Amino acid sequence: MVINLSEQHSLVSNWVSELRNVDIQGDRMRFRRNLERIGEVAAYEISKVLPFVEQEVQTPMGTSLSKLIANQPVLATILRAGLPLHQGLLNYFDKADNAFISAYRKHNKDGSFEISLDYISCPELENRVIIVSDPMLATGSSLVKTISYLRNEGHPKEIHIVAAIACTVGIEYVKREEPSVTIWCGDIDDELTAKGYIVPGLGDAGDLAFGEKVQM
Repeated sequence: MVINLSEQHSLVSNWVSELRNVDIQGDRMRFRRNLERIGEVAAYEISKVLPFVEQEVQTPMGTSLSKLIANQPVLATILRAGLPLHQGLLNYFDKADNAFISAYRKHNKDGSFEISLDYISCPELENRVIIVSDPMLATGSSLVKTISYLRNEGHPKEIHIVAAIACTVGIEYVKREEPSVTIWCGDIDDELTAKGYIVPGLGDAGDLAFGEKVQM
């Protein structure tokens, strides 16, 4: 299942527009905050499909029958670009456990690249709901490899992916490799360059959020 949060008119479209806008991108704090906002909306939408349980809550005037999330999810993100999006999810799933994965494109001289995954830190994943955040779902390679590493640590009940912008090529690749995964995205673009960048996209989300890095 793929949910495009911009299909219906909402503030998500405004935030995505600002993420793309070269005249606004220079404000790093605003860029990070817009990613965070998209994460917050995604968290709210995902919460609607999670199992809930009824529980009596004592108030100063009596008791109230409330509906609470049955089990907290695990929020996983790909460092470093995923951190603002992850924070947005964590703002709403504030009792969630967290996982962090270091994955990056290791570029070759011929212009091709490989996904290098050097580090993973995660809690118990057995039968848990996992929400993986990565601002750009381009080729889908890093997300598929990340999910594979997470599955090596346990057998999750279900997996959700949250991206600010996704490409149809990457979506189709993820669906082939991980057909049970649900993808939530701020918007969807159709074009991917030969070097694996989304067009029109927004550029390098990690650089725009935290500053330019030395190419590895």
